[in-house]
Amino acid sequence: MDLNNLVRAATFAATAIGLGFMFMLVPNVEFISVTVFLSGLTLGVLFGAMVGGTAMMIYSILNPLGSGLIYLPLLVGQIIAMAGIGTAGAVTGRLFKSMPLRISIPVAGISGFICALWYDGITTMAYPVSAGYNWDETLAYAVSGLIFTFMHAVSNTMIFSIVVPGYLKRLSL
Repeated sequence: MDLNNLVRAATFAATAIGLGFMFMLVPNVEFISVTVFLSGLTLGVLFGAMVGGTAMMIYSILNPLGSGLIYLPLLVGQIIAMAGIGTAGAVTGRLFKSMPLRISIPVAGISGFICALWYDGITTMAYPVSAGYNWDETLAYAVSGLIFTFMHAVSNTMIFSIVVPGYLKRLSL
């Protein structure tokens, strides 16, 4: 492991955790996903997944509004989902680096939308599946949270549309 990338990964993880705590009282607006996505875009699959999993584990466990240790299946789902977002950043990295800025804005927004759906899908299913709900109960549980999923997806779309192209522009200077 390259020490420079390890330090960069630690910086990305610390930034994600700090931004998570800074915006924790704003419903469905979070900057952890975009920070983890950028870590994968910058450092690759391994570090992106590592940053995502580590940042979410620390943030969720230490969250004063409710520790992730209370319900372990949800914590595991959060860690897996955020590691997936870091991996998605790495996978799309070459795509973003080869496209013009005006095209990267909507592509970044779509990436944010997909990342929000990915995260919310996994975390929404973590509870009913682990609690033994049948299909109808699981579906009812998922439908009851659709407004929150929609708000999260819209905010992530806007955040990714602004942050990712701005970050890429800074990288190319």
